[in-house]
Amino acid sequence: MLCGLAIVLASCVSTEKTAGTSVQWKKKRVLVYTKNGKGFVHDNIPEAVKAFQNMGKEHGFVVDVSEDPAVFDTEKLQAYDALVFTSTNNDVFDTDAQKVALMRYIQSGGGFMGVHSAIGTERKWDWFKRMIGGTFAWHAKFQKFRLVTVDPSHPSLKNVPRIWEREDECYFTKEMYGGIHPLLVHDVSSLKDVNDTVLLRNQGSFGNWYPAAWHQVFDGGYVWYTTLGHRKEDYTDPVFVNHLYQGLHWLVGQTAQRNPAKAYATSSQTPVDYQR
Repeated sequence: MLCGLAIVLASCVSTEKTAGTSVQWKKKRVLVYTKNGKGFVHDNIPEAVKAFQNMGKEHGFVVDVSEDPAVFDTEKLQAYDALVFTSTNNDVFDTDAQKVALMRYIQSGGGFMGVHSAIGTERKWDWFKRMIGGTFAWHAKFQKFRLVTVDPSHPSLKNVPRIWEREDECYFTKEMYGGIHPLLVHDVSSLKDVNDTVLLRNQGSFGNWYPAAWHQVFDGGYVWYTTLGHRKEDYTDPVFVNHLYQGLHWLVGQTAQRNPAKAYATSSQTPVDYQR
């Protein structure tokens, strides 16, 4: 009990510490990466790109967009205050060196933001799965359901409803990483017309409250992820766009002190150094 309380208190301290972070957007640069490997490709990607470009225009930061994995070069990534993977899926890198560049960027204190099917990216790469928080398992059919805000004090939930009813895909994750801090949860009891056997198998020990959005500190860097955003119309919905913007604002607020000297990966299989 005391251990659990300590974890909760530590999480609260972390949230309070960053709540007042002010971002000087005119000095910031963000990469929006949209590569998909073989398999299903979401039609929301062009609209998601526009949403992030509009954020850049409104707040004064630069948004670069690419689906070319060659952008994952250690020197090139140093220019970015955050990387956004929006509805990426399956294998999105061509070489081990590109994976290492991502690892070294995160290890230097960089920021990673994943949107919707980004959780289905690089499903065979253990480091990536831990970094984003897990890997895609299954989703219920598209429908209206409820989400519940479980950390309303976190800056990324500013103006997000405490009880949020929306149409989307309720995502379930396997190999969920123990380091994540949930922000929103799916109210699984609000789902309709689902196979109970499949649902029970996927919700596991979480019961009716299954993580839907989270953040974490991982391998020296900062991560923010949301399962939401299946429809292309979501990216013109003010509430959802605000959810993305506040997540990005929080993320960029963490990455000002990046230090390339802290990066240590030499291959995509370099073990995480939990002692540093």
